[in-house]
Amino acid sequence: MQDLFAKGAPAVSPFDRAEWYALLAETGLTPLIAIASDADHSAALALIEDAARITPLRNWYSFTWRQLAPAGKQGDRLLIEIARQLKSRGHRVTLEPVPDEDGSATRLAQAFAQAGWRVEVTSCDVNHVLHLSGKSFAEYWAERPGPLRTTFKRKAKHVECKVLTHFDEALWDDYEAIYADSWKPEEDHPAMLRQFAREEGAAGRLRFGMAWHDGKPVAAQCWTVEAGTAFIHKLAYLESAKKLSAGTTLSAALFAHVIDTDRVNEVDFGTGDQSYKSDWMNAVRPRYRIDCLNLAAPKAWIDLARLTLGRLRSDDVPELAPLPPRR
Repeated sequence: MQDLFAKGAPAVSPFDRAEWYALLAETGLTPLIAIASDADHSAALALIEDAARITPLRNWYSFTWRQLAPAGKQGDRLLIEIARQLKSRGHRVTLEPVPDEDGSATRLAQAFAQAGWRVEVTSCDVNHVLHLSGKSFAEYWAERPGPLRTTFKRKAKHVECKVLTHFDEALWDDYEAIYADSWKPEEDHPAMLRQFAREEGAAGRLRFGMAWHDGKPVAAQCWTVEAGTAFIHKLAYLESAKKLSAGTTLSAALFAHVIDTDRVNEVDFGTGDQSYKSDWMNAVRPRYRIDCLNLAAPKAWIDLARLTLGRLRSDDVPELAPLPPRR
């Protein structure tokens, strides 16, 4: 699989690498890697299939899912070929959450449409992001909401924070204990997340933050840095230490590190529209669901009826971009 990824598009996030898909497979998912190649290039879609329905190879730790294909017309031709191949595997392909700031959603929708699928693109989630535009941490911090800066000023002296760029097994144990006593839902695959952090630490991409109060761990966060972007994967604080606002102080320490030391261009806060994210971020990007139906299969018509009814009952975004006519 490494050779395949080497011939495709370069990874721009943790979720585009062969190592990520290998970790997903270790959780029990059975990959369906759809591939098309020519002499110089390869394209792939990392998928799974269940009862003739095909969906991305991903879990709740994945911020995004996208095609693994070189840019340009050659990559587009390979994606169309993959879409044609998938008609023999199932009647429906549903791809999500796909970004479009890089053109991925438009590109995939057009590839499946040109391969003869009936394609519908709708909004399924949002992504809060910070665009830094060369700002220092001091400049960034001056733009934060007054209540956030006031909380930091009042509370920061009560906790000690540290940002590590390597993996530490004992501190990860502390993170898991904090997470278990936080407001967060139960972890889906904690062993996968630990191994991911271990591998990111070995590669120099991990930014792990820990906060202590009177020597006791009270908050922890797991970030990574890659291709000019900092990704906020996990954050948690002890419910019993909520009044310390240790999470705010620790977040500020991590933002300072990735902005002034790593010099990232942006910070990605994953999916979800939680209100607190807007205190730290300055933009919101949509994430899309691409539903592709092979209307030559009778089952696809049942799904089409359900999709149409669902669209009539909601405010789903219509087709993302004008798609080429079906052939």
